Amino acid sequence: MSQSALYAGKVMHQRLRPMRHRLRYGVFSLLLDLDELPGLARRLKLFSLNRFNLLSLHERDYGASEEPGQGLRPHVERQLAAAGLAAGGAIRLLTMPRILGYAFNPLSVYFCHHPAGPLQAILYEVNNTFGQRHSYLIEVDAAAEPGTRIEQHCAKQFYVSPFLGLQMDYSFRVDPPSDALPGLRLDITAGDAQGALLVARLDASRKPLTDAGLALALLAHPLLTLKVIAAIHWEALRLWIKGARLHTRPPLPAEPVTIITTRDT
Repeated sequence: MSQSALYAGKVMHQRLRPMRHRLRYGVFSLLLDLDELPGLARRLKLFSLNRFNLLSLHERDYGASEEPGQGLRPHVERQLAAAGLAAGGAIRLLTMPRILGYAFNPLSVYFCHHPAGPLQAILYEVNNTFGQRHSYLIEVDAAAEPGTRIEQHCAKQFYVSPFLGLQMDYSFRVDPPSDALPGLRLDITAGDAQGALLVARLDASRKPLTDAGLALALLAHPLLTLKVIAAIHWEALRLWIKGARLHTRPPLPAEPVTIITTRDT
C-alpha cells in the first residue's frame, strides 16, 4: 500500500509584535515516500521525477543538491548517521512540487522512521528568498507515545525574514502524517526572551495521490508556487510600510544542517 499522499489545507502566519500582522492562504503539498518516487512517476501522468511535467519533483531543489551525485535518501541518511540514528527506515517528504517547472518551498519536512517503524527524527529544510538553505534535524523523543503530538525545540541558526533576527528559538508541534489519520498539523512558534514573536500553522487533510486528485488540487490552487513567492514579497512590503525594522543578513551557518538529539536536551 502506498504511503505517499496529497495534503490540501490552509497555512496561517501571524506576527504578534511589535505590530500585529496576519495572513492565511490555501495550499496543497505532496507527502512523498522517497522509495516510491520512481514508481509514482511511472504511475501518474501529471507528475514526474527530475523532468518537466505539469507537476514535478526535482532532487536538485533540495539539500541533496549540495552533495553531487547523491539523491534525497542518501542525503537524509547522511544526516541521520551524523546524529547517531539508524538508516534504512521509511523517509517521507512533505513539500510543494514544481508547478509548470517552478517551485519555492519556504519549508519542506522529512519524516524519518527507524527501520523498525517508529518515527525517529524530523528534518526541517528551510529556504529563504535569497537563494540560501539550512536544515534542522531534530530527534523524536523515544519515550513519546506513538500517535501523539510531537514537540521539538531548537535555536534559530538561519536568516529567513529580513524583519526577524537570529536571537530567537523555534518550537515545533507536529501531528505527523499517517494513513490511519485524516490529516496533519504543524505549528511553529518563533520567539525571543520576551515571548512569542511569530506563529505559523499548517492544517491539511489527507487525500489519495492520484491524477484526479492532482488535477483538482491544481484547479483549486492554480500557479500555487508562484503565488507563494509573490505573497512573501507582498507581505514583506506591507510589513515595511507598517514600520517593521530590517535586520542585516548574517553569514550562513558553518554547517548546512543543525543536528539536535535528545542527548542534547
